[in-house]
Parts: sequence; C-alpha cells; structure tokens
Amino acid sequence: MVRHHGRNGSIYLSVTNGALPSPCAFQASWTLNKVVAKQDVTAFGDQNLVYVSGLPDSSGDFGGFWDDATAQTYSAATDGLSRNMYLYPDLQNTPNVYFFGPVLPDFSIDGSISGAVNFKSTWNAAGRIWTYNPNLGGIS
Repeated sequence: MVRHHGRNGSIYLSVTNGALPSPCAFQASWTLNKVVAKQDVTAFGDQNLVYVSGLPDSSGDFGGFWDDATAQTYSAATDGLSRNMYLYPDLQNTPNVYFFGPVLPDFSIDGSISGAVNFKSTWNAAGRIWTYNPNLGGIS
C-alpha cells in the first residue's frame, strides 16, 4: 500500500453533454461519497433495528478558485444536462486509478474582501459511478 498526498488530485469534466472531459482549472478540493440506501425492516421481537440494503448512491463535490475562461460547471448547472466526470486522486503518481461516470453538477461561487473568488460544484450521479484501479482488477 502506498499513501498519497492530495496535492496531485485532478478533476476532469465535460464542457457539454456527451463531450470528452477536460481538466477543470484551479481545483483545490474534492470529495466522493459512496453510500447504500437502507430500509428499516425491524420486526416485533428483534433485539435491535434491522436493515436491508437498497441501491447504491454516489455524490460529492469539488471546488477551487473561479476561472472566468471556462464555464464547465456553470453551464451544467443551468442546462440540467449530465456531464462526464473523471476524478483522479493522484494523477501524477497513479494516473491509472480514478473514478468516472456521468454526473449532474451544481454551481456556487463566493468571494470576500479578504480572499479569492472561490467556486464549488456539488454533484449527484446521473448514472453509475465506476472505479478503475488495475491493482484491484480493473473496473468495478
């Protein structure tokens, strides 16, 4: 196992629906959440709550510093169409390990007198979010 520093992460996002993803400029953070929906099936006499699993879900966000030369996430948030996303935890050292799939990104922007203009895109899966890792057998 190798530990990785977050500084080499990268997010690629399509500018338009169905287009090839391109790098998002000035990224500084990202998250990926993988959860499974759970349904309570607790019955009389059970000693604690009991659940069964439902469908998996994927969501997350990424953010950084606003770039006025691109509208990757802004366009997606205004037209409501999915975009292809690739999220690389360490593009420099493990470029063959990434998460990918169609997402529906939102867009927010903030600024203050004492800081940079920042943006954040919160996204939800618009299809399956896959993992590619050749060390773990490829796509899963």
